[in-house]
Amino acid sequence: MNAAPPSPSVAIIGAGPAGLFAAEILSARGCRVQVFDRMPSVGRKLLMAGRSGLNLTHSEPLDRFLSRYGKARNWLEPAIRAFPPSALTKWAEGLGQPCFSGSSGRVFPTAMKATPLLRAWLQRLTEQGVQIHTRHRFRGWDGVSLLFETADGQISVRADATILTMGGASWSRLGSDGRWADFMTGETAPFAPANCGFLPDWPSDFAARHEGSVLHSVGLNFGTRQTRGDLTITSRGLEGSALYVLSADLRDKITIEKRAVLTLDLRPTLSVDDILKRLLAQRERESQSNRLRKALSLDAPSRDLLKSATPKDATPLQLAQTIKVLPLPLIGMDALDRAISTAGGVRQDAVDERFMLKSRPGVFVAGEMLDWEAPTGGYLLQGCFSTTHAAANGVLGWLESSNSAIA
Repeated sequence: MNAAPPSPSVAIIGAGPAGLFAAEILSARGCRVQVFDRMPSVGRKLLMAGRSGLNLTHSEPLDRFLSRYGKARNWLEPAIRAFPPSALTKWAEGLGQPCFSGSSGRVFPTAMKATPLLRAWLQRLTEQGVQIHTRHRFRGWDGVSLLFETADGQISVRADATILTMGGASWSRLGSDGRWADFMTGETAPFAPANCGFLPDWPSDFAARHEGSVLHSVGLNFGTRQTRGDLTITSRGLEGSALYVLSADLRDKITIEKRAVLTLDLRPTLSVDDILKRLLAQRERESQSNRLRKALSLDAPSRDLLKSATPKDATPLQLAQTIKVLPLPLIGMDALDRAISTAGGVRQDAVDERFMLKSRPGVFVAGEMLDWEAPTGGYLLQGCFSTTHAAANGVLGWLESSNSAIA
């Protein structure tokens, strides 16, 4: 009798959530899976995300959820519909991590942290025979062989199929430095910061005086878009999830015109008339700063911003109007490496509908390597898992069509 042909081999490069999920799917279908990562341990960015509560996905209606992907919606929609937020939640619970939806609709494991989930996940991968090789930096291809730099020198690896999941170009100390783009020229869009901080055009000593302060529950307006939340003043500028929602539009405006004017509503629950009445109720002999503090509980950073945006002898009406529409010019983005995520990467026209590179049959791409962006709130991890689900199933289909035996 003839011996059964060996199971197909798959190399996965990158051991973040996308790479580990691809390994799980493919090993469960009988593939011999090896995962390679340049860092000494896996899942580093996932663990970092879990420090403040691991936001896996979001529970809002799917059509609204899909709108969060902006220009990339049409590209990612089939993958997200095939592996939607409900599927990601079910997957986490299958690892013994029950989930809940917070008041904002964000979905978290009850444990909040990533460590228990990652531990259970790695145990599953071990049981399914997945081999993980750390301290292996991918250096490109030599023909059909994958090249890696290791402590023992350069090695080459052959596989029947490959999935690239090396992340974007931010938080390089956690593994995703974007250097893979050097050997994928012609297939990528330039990296740009997403979900990033911005550099306001404010007095040079403003950040030094107010670093660490928080502008609580302010309204943000840019163009036709509005959002609300807390803004943190850093030594470099402003950060905060409410700002991240607008980051793509702000970044594009600054890139083209070198400047974007964001408007703040320092008291979004009050009307101009409400604010004016409170200001007029204060004693005239009070300083402007005291009147703003007593009437509206405006903190020092808010008062300083208002002072810089109004004339010295501003009337109560002028103050009230500016409190509702305070212009804040932004002149730059924070450093790319500090961004929560990045835009840019492998372009849509470089891959087919299965996320396989058109230039390299059998090589698939998933996760943040692809040129898409989304705000924080669970959309980033969902996009990574969904595109990986699509790419892994693309691998299975491609192997089958190539007459590889799958157990």
